[in-house]
Amino acid sequence: MSSDAVSEVASSVSRGRPSVGWALLGSEISVLFRRRRTWAMLAVLALVPILIAIAVRVTRSTPNGGRGPAFLDQVTQNGLFVGVVGVLISIPLFLPLTVGVVAGDSIAGEASAGTLRYLLIAPVGRVRLLIVKYLAAAVFCLAATLAVVVAGTLIGIALFPVGPATLLSGDVIGVPETLIRSLLVSVYVTISLLGLSAIGLFISTLTDVPVGAMAATIVLSVVSQVLDSIPQLDWLHPWLFTHYWLGVGDLLRQPISWDSFGSNSVLQAAYIVLFGALAYGRFSTKDVLS
Repeated sequence: MSSDAVSEVASSVSRGRPSVGWALLGSEISVLFRRRRTWAMLAVLALVPILIAIAVRVTRSTPNGGRGPAFLDQVTQNGLFVGVVGVLISIPLFLPLTVGVVAGDSIAGEASAGTLRYLLIAPVGRVRLLIVKYLAAAVFCLAATLAVVVAGTLIGIALFPVGPATLLSGDVIGVPETLIRSLLVSVYVTISLLGLSAIGLFISTLTDVPVGAMAATIVLSVVSQVLDSIPQLDWLHPWLFTHYWLGVGDLLRQPISWDSFGSNSVLQAAYIVLFGALAYGRFSTKDVLS
């Protein structure tokens, strides 16, 4: 957070505004989306489905068309699915990477820049600051997911036919419902990333080095996915925050199966509560004023 933002929040507190929490949240989100780094990450995420669509389009126009994974080849049948395919490819690495950067920088970045002590002197309150930082990270999760889905949908409309879509269950739905399913996928993936954001927030309270917090958060997401792929650890899989990340396929059936959606939401909520409590326990005793 910039020094101007800190001054604005401090001014709100000094005048006794009851809406200082909303002012702080608005300022935090504004600062986050004014950073070139944020827009660079969103641009890279948007490029994922665009490159996929172009690659599939070019491949289909050559004698070797039809090769490659079947789900990529099916994109040519309906351009509205490009956004969903982009999300599925981005979930294992690209989305966790960008979320890890934002969440890992949340507290450690303020400490490194020297603005954390001024925020707490304001006084903003440590609990309120943690909540605001987490909510800003959650907003970024939604923005990151929408960047992939919207860019994929637009490039899909530009390069491929658009019409009734065939779901994984074999049922056919119209264009409006296909767009609704894409939005549901966005919501599902956003929820999936909330647990990782809470983990990143906690790690960010442990250090004053933002890069270290970012790297640790990203590494943990990779480790969790590796553990989830080991059959011998099937007893552990339901407890891993990445376990339901690829459960979006249940939203592409008729009727929609909400089992993965519900299980994923409960699991992410548990991680938010656990690591939110750990973040508070660490941050409430952390000396940032010396």
